[in-house]
Amino acid sequence: MADEELEAFRKQRLTELQAKHGDPSGDPAQQEAKQRESEMRNSILAQVLDQAARARLSNLALVKPEKAKAVENYLIQMARFGQLGGKVSEQGLIEILEKVSQQTEKKTTVKVNFFQRQCQLGSNLFSDNAEK
Repeated sequence: MADEELEAFRKQRLTELQAKHGDPSGDPAQQEAKQRESEMRNSILAQVLDQAARARLSNLALVKPEKAKAVENYLIQMARFGQLGGKVSEQGLIEILEKVSQQTEKKTTVKVNFFQRQCQLGSNLFSDNAEK
């Protein structure tokens, strides 16, 4: 009885760990669905990109995978709506990459609160004078 309970606990703990760490062997149906989606994306990209553009997109995926994914999504969306008039060349891919970069450009702003800093400096000055 204890061995059966221990085995059940081990199986439960194993599935929890697999879910937590994203082990692909945990759910074969989910893994198969991801594989089909990946194959579909690759076939669409093979149809809309010429060889040089695919090579550039692959290089981009090595350096900036999130940007490459955004470009892929953009290309797939354009292909689905019939907005591409043939295969996209390397120069066309560069233009699309520039568009995506402009849309996803991060803007950094720095705010400095001078009033708070002045108050802190002022309180230090007053405390120095009070001690003397």
